[in-house]
Amino acid sequence: MSDDAFPGWHGTTIIGVKKGGEVVVAGDGQVSLGQTVIKGSARKVRRLRPGGHDVVAGFAGSTADAFALLERLESKLEATPGQLQRACVDLAKDWRTDKYLQKLEAMLIVTDGEQVYMVTGAGDVLEPEHDVAAIGSGGNYALAAARGMMDSDRTAEEIARAAMEIAADICVYTNGNLTVETIGAHQ
Repeated sequence: MSDDAFPGWHGTTIIGVKKGGEVVVAGDGQVSLGQTVIKGSARKVRRLRPGGHDVVAGFAGSTADAFALLERLESKLEATPGQLQRACVDLAKDWRTDKYLQKLEAMLIVTDGEQVYMVTGAGDVLEPEHDVAAIGSGGNYALAAARGMMDSDRTAEEIARAAMEIAADICVYTNGNLTVETIGAHQ
């Protein structure tokens, strides 16, 4: 596959794991441009505090596009305090119908510690099955690894870290330099 056919949002790995009353979102730090690593310590997982409600979001895709989406999500959350699902649905609607937003290439994993959603530019707001969500080029590797550990005694953070380590060993667009955010229900 040529570099110009490779969608930009594939170049990272983000995972969300819900277990034991908490949700952990972890993301690698690699920023790639084609086959070149531009930066190895980017923060692709962020804690937002709109209206005093904690929300954690991780993004895969173009950094500028993701920041534009995070700003829009934050304004949706401020307009609907404590209603993560509604804010995500409103964002997805805008993303799908607004001519400017339609061009943005990114995906998000968003959680308030109770609910976990994957939000896409196709208008999707998906609640993951099995309490694990993953996006990006190493997302399927991390997802499979995490699902295989969900019945173990490991905590959500231990599962997320181990799954990311496996993804980083397999996916050339993912490194082991992690940003990890933990959020519990009503935090």
